[in-house]
Amino acid sequence: MSKLTDLFSRIIQRNNINLRELGFDAKPFVWEIIPADRMNKFYAFYGITPHHPLNFQFVHSALAGSYFLGRCRATNSVLYKSDIRGDELKKKGETFRFGEFEIETAKDEEIDIEDSMLIKTLVHNYSHDPETPETFFIKDTVATHYANIHGSPSDGSFLGPFATVDLTTMRDCVIGAFSYVQAGEISHMKIDPGTVWVRGGDQFNFLYRYPENYLNTYIYFRAGIQPKGVFMDFMEDREEAFKRIFDVVHLDPVSVPASASLDRYAVIKPKMVIGENVLISQRAFLQNTKMGKGANAQENCFIINSTLEGNNVTAHGAKIIEANLGVNGFVGFNSFLRGRPGRQLTIGKDSIVMPHTIIDIREPLTIPPGHLVWGLVTSQEDLETHSMPIDKMAAVESGVSLGNMYFEGSGSAFVTAFRDRIHHILEANGAFFDGTNNRGHAQRNQNISFNTIQPYPEGELEGLYPTIRIEP
Repeated sequence: MSKLTDLFSRIIQRNNINLRELGFDAKPFVWEIIPADRMNKFYAFYGITPHHPLNFQFVHSALAGSYFLGRCRATNSVLYKSDIRGDELKKKGETFRFGEFEIETAKDEEIDIEDSMLIKTLVHNYSHDPETPETFFIKDTVATHYANIHGSPSDGSFLGPFATVDLTTMRDCVIGAFSYVQAGEISHMKIDPGTVWVRGGDQFNFLYRYPENYLNTYIYFRAGIQPKGVFMDFMEDREEAFKRIFDVVHLDPVSVPASASLDRYAVIKPKMVIGENVLISQRAFLQNTKMGKGANAQENCFIINSTLEGNNVTAHGAKIIEANLGVNGFVGFNSFLRGRPGRQLTIGKDSIVMPHTIIDIREPLTIPPGHLVWGLVTSQEDLETHSMPIDKMAAVESGVSLGNMYFEGSGSAFVTAFRDRIHHILEANGAFFDGTNNRGHAQRNQNISFNTIQPYPEGELEGLYPTIRIEP
C-alpha cells in the first residue's frame, strides 16, 4: 500500500509543520491508529436529495466508510468512517450576517478538505468565518475518534478523541481529548484535555476544566496507544449493531409518522415510540426509547431506555441512558448522561445540559426544571457546584465562579445566545412543522437516496479511491 502510506506521511508532515511552534508531533498519536489494511474494506457513500446540490470531487484520497451530503471536496486526504454533512451549506445569493456586516454569498458554499486525516469525525454546518463565506475549509488537519468539527474552518490543527470545535475558526491549534471550544477564532493555542470553553466576543466567557484523574476514566489518550476509557468501551460495545445496517441492502421497515425522518443508516432497536416531526440522523442509535413530538437525535447520538418528552435537542455525539427529559430540554455535544435501571436520571423541562457534560449516577437524581448543568455530576451533592437555575445565571452582571467553573461577563447574553441557538436547531430540524409551514430536515430528508463508491481493491493504489467528479 505504498501510495496510501505516502499519503499518511504527507498529511502528518503538513500537520506537524503547522504545529511546530507548539512542539507537537502528531505521528505517535495516529500512525497506527487506522489499520492500513482496513482502508479497502468499506465502501464510501453519498446522499442525494432534491434540496442539496449534487456536487462532489475526490482526488488522491481514501474515504473508507465515509458519508457525504451536499457540495464537498476531498483532496490528498484520508477519511475513515467520517460524516461530511453539507445539508446546511449557504446557497448563492444568501446573506450571511456577521456582527455589523451583511455578506452576500457569490456562489454556493462547499466543504473543502485538503491534506487532512479525519478519523470517525463529524463535519457539519456551514462556515462561520466571514473571510471565507463560500468555503468551509479543513486543511492540514488531523481529527481523531468521534471529534466534531461544527461550522469551524480549520488550518493546521489537531483534535483529540471526542473533542468539539464549534463555530470557531482555528489555525495551528491542538485541541485535547473531550475538550469543547466555541470561541469565534483561535490560533497557536494548545487546549488541555477536558476543557469546556465558551466565549461570546466581549460579552461573556465560560470556562470549566475536568480534573485529570476523573477525565482519564472516561477518555485516556496518549502517544502510541489507542484511545481508551468508558467512552470508547461504550462505542465499541455497540459497533456490531452498526455493521448490519452497512452490510445489508434491505432492512426491516420501521414505522414513523409522515412528518418524521429516520435515516437509513441509524440503528433502531425494539420498543421505540417516534412522534411527529422527529429527526433521527445518520449513525444515531436508539433503543427502548420514546421520542416526543419535535425531538431529535443527531449524528452519533445514543438514546437508550429513555423518554424525551418533546422539542428536545440531542446534539452530535450526545449519549442518554436510563433518563427522562422534560420538554424543550437541550443536551449538548458529546455529553454523557447515564442513569441505571431503576435509578433513573430525570431532567426537568427547559433545562440546558452544557456540551461535554458527564452525568454518571448510581442513585436516582432529579435536576429541577429550568436549570443549567455542566461538568462532572455523579451525585446530588455535585449539583451544588455544577448547576444553577437558568434565571439565576441570566441575572449575573459581571461574573461568578462555582467549583471548577468560572464565568465572566453578562449572564443574560450567555443565556440568550443558548436559547436562540436551541430555537434555531429545532426550527432547522423541522420541529415546528405544522403540516404546511416550517419544514426542516425531518421533512426534507425523507426523500433521500444513497450511492456507494469503492476503493482500489489491490495493487499500489490499494485503499485509495479513483479520482471521482460528480456534478449536476
